Amino acid sequence: MPLPRAILPLPIELTALTMGYERPVGPILSLCIPPGSLVALVGPNGAGKSTLIKSLAGELRPLGGAIRGLAGQRIAWLPQHSGLDASFPIDVRGLVSMGLWHQVSALGRFSQEHRRLCDGALAVVGLSGLASRGLDTLSGGQLQRARFARLILQDASVVLLDEPFAAVDSGTCADLLALLRRWQQQGKTVIVALHDEHQVRRHFPHTLLLQPEGFEYGATDEVLSCTT
Repeated sequence: MPLPRAILPLPIELTALTMGYERPVGPILSLCIPPGSLVALVGPNGAGKSTLIKSLAGELRPLGGAIRGLAGQRIAWLPQHSGLDASFPIDVRGLVSMGLWHQVSALGRFSQEHRRLCDGALAVVGLSGLASRGLDTLSGGQLQRARFARLILQDASVVLLDEPFAAVDSGTCADLLALLRRWQQQGKTVIVALHDEHQVRRHFPHTLLLQPEGFEYGATDEVLSCTT
């Protein structure tokens, strides 16, 4: 199934960005992420990785500075803790179909075309035949694949992921990493918070390293050399 084509993203410009809640978290950021980038977001716990993802997703208002390039863009966001209750009485297709909200809306109808798109997204992530399964019957890897199928249908030009490979099996991880590369090839901007340095070095051309005292952004090998 060809993945939907999103509007091409703009550069994401961070200007003296201060993130946090009541107090700042992490360094002040000024940088530009070109459109179509595949970026790993790394750093120690408490350095602001999740806070930056939430800020880019529009879930957290910056304490200072500005984020430019995201207005008018469709953004897909997968938080580290999705809050999804696997015992909720919904099947896999129902979960995935939430990615079509921008097409269906609250008063819309779920058509045969929407059903076809859902089944196609499930095929992309290797879940064909599981559409009618309850979420409580899925393994951790299968549930994460279903979440990624939902992301496919969101048709976003910017994709933000917070530790998407935590506690999933190696096969699922490999398949989802391949999907990230495919998104980048389509021109999407993909930013992923990670902790596995091997994954970062092998799969991500660019890295943003957050540390309490500052940040580094650029080619992955050059940035990670700052940590050794």
